[in-house]
Amino acid sequence: MSNEPEQKPTPNQLVIYQIRLKGYLDSQWTDWFEDLTITLEDDGDTLLTGPVVDQAALHGLLKKVRDLGMPLVSVSPLKHSPSTTFETGQADQDQSDIKE
Repeated sequence: MSNEPEQKPTPNQLVIYQIRLKGYLDSQWTDWFEDLTITLEDDGDTLLTGPVVDQAALHGLLKKVRDLGMPLVSVSPLKHSPSTTFETGQADQDQSDIKE
């Protein structure tokens, strides 16, 4: 077990989530789940994987899952993506990486 504190996302960071559903989701739903990758697993589950901006967006995705009527198996955060500057759309750089 590591003694390092768990890294928490800052408000500018996206979190990559994996949402597991019981059963296969047809490809017709790709547009409905926009930025998420839909993967059909050999065990009969569907994985929705991709960036989620914040908790409100996550709840919106979960509402869509509920509306499909498919059983929700799990929701797991996978990792934090680099923070993005909203004005430029560019990933923030650590100041120690900038050479003058």
